Amino acid sequence: MSDLAIGASSGAKGEGAFTTRTVAILIAVGIATFAAMLVLGAYAPDLRSGRNGGAHALSNAAVGYSGIVRLAAATGRNPQIVRNPRLLDTEDLVVLTPEAGATDMTKVLQARQGKPTLVILPKWQTVPDPTHAGWARFVDMRSAFEADQVLAPAYKLKTRRFSSGGRPLVSLSWMPATVRFRGPKPVQTISGAKLQPIITDDQGHIVLGQIGPHPFFVLADPDLLSNIGMRDADQARAALELLDFLNSAGAKSVYFDVTLNGFGHAPSPLKLAFQPPFLAMTLALAIAVLLAGVQATARFGATRQRARAIAFGKTALIDNTAALVRKAGRHRALGPRYADLVRERAKGVFGVPARLRDQGLDRYLDALGGRARFTELAEQARAATDPRAMLQAAQALHTWLWEKSR
Repeated sequence: MSDLAIGASSGAKGEGAFTTRTVAILIAVGIATFAAMLVLGAYAPDLRSGRNGGAHALSNAAVGYSGIVRLAAATGRNPQIVRNPRLLDTEDLVVLTPEAGATDMTKVLQARQGKPTLVILPKWQTVPDPTHAGWARFVDMRSAFEADQVLAPAYKLKTRRFSSGGRPLVSLSWMPATVRFRGPKPVQTISGAKLQPIITDDQGHIVLGQIGPHPFFVLADPDLLSNIGMRDADQARAALELLDFLNSAGAKSVYFDVTLNGFGHAPSPLKLAFQPPFLAMTLALAIAVLLAGVQATARFGATRQRARAIAFGKTALIDNTAALVRKAGRHRALGPRYADLVRERAKGVFGVPARLRDQGLDRYLDALGGRARFTELAEQARAATDPRAMLQAAQALHTWLWEKSR
């Protein structure tokens, strides 16, 4: 007998939970989703918007620098956002915007040694605005000591703040006439050894300075280049002219670093799999897996005959009978019947007179002696209610009969 014969017809409608078409669609969607997750995982660092209200080139908050980046792009200065530290090895101007004194700038400064570099010191302490994504709310001014620590201990600077009243800042006489700023309120200044003034306030305090003979510049007040200053057309024009003045001769771009702000990333092996020349190998592997999947859906070889639902043999018959008894809930009646079966078998084995029945037969079997009496074992079998006790009682009756007949 086959299980197909017992069950419903193989051609009946609704035999499976899903049709072949549904399964194919689920598999296709799963493969497409997995591939999309791999691609997004590879390019996730490049997709981060950076609109967290911070002071960096990706931020559109008041303290951010996305305004000067957009202005530079609109005026053909070809600004670049640096996420990979390896791109810092350029002869063009690189703008560094550390947001705290604890920012580790060692490797960046080593890479920029002797090359045009502008470091903008932090000034404002802000928190993200919960009502506007990418905006920031002013909390207070950062400690001047924190700004002092940005370049320490390599360069010891002293940060101070003065009331400017919005008066014009003073630039070097040989600088372009368009590089003219109004003083922020308040204006943040710096002082230190080997610091040469480039832009100062009307009292001579340095706002933008150069350290040493190399083109290494430090802007004390970020409001000259941040989105705060870009609100005014004259300030924005002066900011663009300042970048041109600080850049190297023949420069093709201005680089704004965001690795110091936590938006950098190193080359990823997963990303390489989606870029030439490794893209060809990735596509070849994907096609090979697809072909293997298509081949797996086709039958090959002879059809294997399905096994019988009910096997041949005494053991299978006993197992099936026991299963039927359990399903019917009649196992509780097996104890008394097994005791009666052993009594009838013992009657033939021991030659018990045919005239003895019931109690007389039980007394005769008890008189045979041994370690246990038949009536006691039979009573245990009749009293058994759970399968374990019933099995123990049946085994005891079987042992009693075997000991008497050997």
